[in-house]
Amino acid sequence: MILLSCSSNHCSLSSNIMASAAAPSTILKSSSTSPHLGWGRRRSCNLPNINRSVSKTTVAYYGLRSPPYKLDALEPYMSQKTLEVHWGAHHRNYVEALNKQLEKNDILYGCTLDELIRLTYNNGNPLPEFNNAAQVWNHDFFWESMQPGGGEMPKLGLLEQIEKDFGSFDNFKDKFVEAALTSFGSGWVWLVLKREKRCLAIVKTSNAINPLVWNDIPIISLDLWEHAYYLDYKNDRAKYVNTYMNHLVSWNAAAARMARAQAFVNLGEPKIPVA
Repeated sequence: MILLSCSSNHCSLSSNIMASAAAPSTILKSSSTSPHLGWGRRRSCNLPNINRSVSKTTVAYYGLRSPPYKLDALEPYMSQKTLEVHWGAHHRNYVEALNKQLEKNDILYGCTLDELIRLTYNNGNPLPEFNNAAQVWNHDFFWESMQPGGGEMPKLGLLEQIEKDFGSFDNFKDKFVEAALTSFGSGWVWLVLKREKRCLAIVKTSNAINPLVWNDIPIISLDLWEHAYYLDYKNDRAKYVNTYMNHLVSWNAAAARMARAQAFVNLGEPKIPVA
């Protein structure tokens, strides 16, 4: 994993990452509930006290969440065929594979999906359930990171924070695109809010890993697995990445995530308009 970390008011490239997983917590929720945002702090799961007989009567753990728009709503930038294959096949397979794994490991019963990710990441030594759990969460978050008529620029507080941490929106955009194009193989690129440094940063992760394992708060994400773009863009990752930034990314969703994140991270005094 590589991070564009905060230094003063701007971000510089760094590869020194502390991979300390956050402590997992308690309640299992169906994936049909509110969006997985990954920033709450709850009391820790007490796995040894979990009733191991409960899962014997449980037939499903997580469901396949639908994108928050029709499958043809992102055209012409992302085709209905891509959504049918990416969401309808790949995402579905992650959900079904995870549920099959959980049927055989009822000690993991009782955790939300983001808690399950932190727990099965196992401080950098992932358990078998990690990849599927993380990919279910990653895809839910990715669909919600896009919208019909997306792209352009964020507004108000989110734009101000981007300009503060990256110097300008154009500089942020260039760094995000560069991070995506220099990622090797399959993975993801993220805009996250760093809790301790209290700034935005661009993070690259490989395969299924996501920023929750480092206790970062994701704001937007871009899927760099080839199945995310091959039907529409073949092997032209650059065109796919730029299309995402110019026409697909949902700054509305990002602003909502940022607003909620500020309940956990103090970014300084708000700017109150003068009447």
